[in-house]
Amino acid sequence: RDLGVDVFMGEASFASSDTVEVGGQRLRFKKAVIATGARAAALPIPGLDDVPYLTNETLFSLTELPQRLAVVGAGPIGCEMAQTFARFGSRVFQFERAPQILTREDQDAAKIVEAALIRDGVELLTDSEITSIRSNGNEKIIEYKREGESHQQVVDEILMGVGRAPNIEGLNLEAVGVEFDARSGVRVDDRLRTTNPKILAAGDICFPYKFTHTADFQARIVIQNALFFGRAKASALTIPWCTYTDPEIAHVGLYQHEAEQRGIETQTFMQELNTVDRAILDGETDGFVKVHVKKGSDKIVGATVVAAHAGDLISELTLAMTSGAGLKRIASTIHPYPTQAEAIRKLGDAYNRTRLTPMVKSLIESWLKWTR
Repeated sequence: RDLGVDVFMGEASFASSDTVEVGGQRLRFKKAVIATGARAAALPIPGLDDVPYLTNETLFSLTELPQRLAVVGAGPIGCEMAQTFARFGSRVFQFERAPQILTREDQDAAKIVEAALIRDGVELLTDSEITSIRSNGNEKIIEYKREGESHQQVVDEILMGVGRAPNIEGLNLEAVGVEFDARSGVRVDDRLRTTNPKILAAGDICFPYKFTHTADFQARIVIQNALFFGRAKASALTIPWCTYTDPEIAHVGLYQHEAEQRGIETQTFMQELNTVDRAILDGETDGFVKVHVKKGSDKIVGATVVAAHAGDLISELTLAMTSGAGLKRIASTIHPYPTQAEAIRKLGDAYNRTRLTPMVKSLIESWLKWTR
C-alpha cells in the first residue's frame, strides 16, 4: 500500500476472462498474474490422511524434539531436515523409494552427502516402499517393504518431504481458459503467458524449479512482458540452486546426461577439495567442483559444487555462464589465497593443460632450444 498498490484480502477466483472476484468484490483487469505458489505435497499412502504429520511448513512449530523422526523422501527438503534433526539428537529414519538420495543431482555429489547423513546418524532406508501408516496413541507406525521383505517402524513424528504441489484449487481457471495440471501447475509459454493471453503466471505455480530466487526473476519477466510489451523469455534464465545439507550441493546449467540428450558433446573437469589448501585448513575436504564444457572449447554448459559453502561458490560459475566467460578467463583471474574458490581457478588451469597438445609441446620445446 505504501507503494501505491491496492490490496484486497480474501479468497480470489476468476469470474470471467477479465474479472477477478475477491471478498465479494469484482475487479476488472487488463492483465492478471497468477502467483499463488505451491504447498508441501504428500504421497497417497494408505492411512496417511488419518495420521497427523509434519511438512516443511509446520515443522518449525515443534516445541519438543521428537525422539524418533521418520522423514519420507530424500530430496532436498528431506535430506536437509533429516541431517538437521539427527544432529539435534533425534533418531532419524529416512525413507526413499529410489536406490539413492537426491536423485536429480550428480551421482558423485549425492554419494558424498549420503555418506555425511549416515555419519551424522541418519538411518537411510533407500529402495523402500511405504505400504501403510497408522497411529497407536501418540506413536505412528510405518509399514514398509524393502528388498522384498515387510518391515515396521514406530516413530513419534513423521515429516513429509516429497516436494511441492501447485496451489491451483479455487481459482476457477476453467472459466477463463487457463490450462493447468494438478502436478505441474498452470501451463505457460516461454514468456510466462498462460493459454489466456490476458493472464500470466510466475513462480511455483507454473515452473518445475520451485525456488524463491527463481520466482523473483520470473516476476521480473512477467513485469516486462505484461506492462512494457517486453519479449523476455524464461528459457534465457541461467538458474543455480543449492541443497543446504553439510556439505552443500550447488548446481547450475546442464548435467552431463542432459547435455548428451541434447546432442552436446562435453568434456568434464573435476577438482577435489582435498587438494585445496583452504579446504584442508578448514577441515572441509569432502567435496569437489565439477565443470562440464562444450567439447573443443572452454564454454561452460554446467557445473556442480559439493562443499561446505557450495551455494556461495556456484555464483562465480553462474556469472561465467551468463557473461560468456569460459575456463580460460577463470584461469587468468587471480583468486585470493587461501580460499576454497581456488578450486574453481584450478579447473581453469586444468583446462589450459589440455591445450598443450603433442604438436604444441614439440613447438615450445623447439623454440626453447633455439632461444638457448
